[in-house]
Amino acid sequence: MRTLKYHERKLLKKVDFLQWKQDDNIREVKILRRYRIQHRDEYHKYNRLCGAVTKTVSMLKELEPSDPFRLETTERLLAKLYDMGVIHVKKLSSCDKLAASSFCRRRLPVVLVRLRYAETLKEAVTLVEQGHIRIGPENVTDPAYLVTRQFEDLITWVDTSRIKRHVMTYNDKLDDYDML
Repeated sequence: MRTLKYHERKLLKKVDFLQWKQDDNIREVKILRRYRIQHRDEYHKYNRLCGAVTKTVSMLKELEPSDPFRLETTERLLAKLYDMGVIHVKKLSSCDKLAASSFCRRRLPVVLVRLRYAETLKEAVTLVEQGHIRIGPENVTDPAYLVTRQFEDLITWVDTSRIKRHVMTYNDKLDDYDML
């Protein structure tokens, strides 16, 4: 390579070609692999959501504790996050520790592994993508689907699923009428 001219050296003085900003994301890559997130944008959305929640919580903490707006907003925020399953206790201090991984834990494949519908996350993702899982009456084929506490009990196999037939045969609960 030729030697750079003076103005080129001045322009490139602050640029490091060996260390990119995008390469310095080891934590992000670990979370993407751990929760089998296929698109990086989904993780960034969870991260932005966590940032918005923590910013709102810090603004609420600046208000007086007896302020009616603070009490109402805090109650609504805590109820929403608790119903989603993102926090375990309805306390404002638990919202400070909110991370993107808490939203990743509510993704459908992770919940399927926790409920023992699948052994691994990879298997759970393929089950969801192939349409073997339904939540309530609707089939879900998106692995990024966030499962709330209420919908966690409604997760079942699709009626036409071969896996459901195999499980019911194994448990001696197969009814041919139900499988039609």
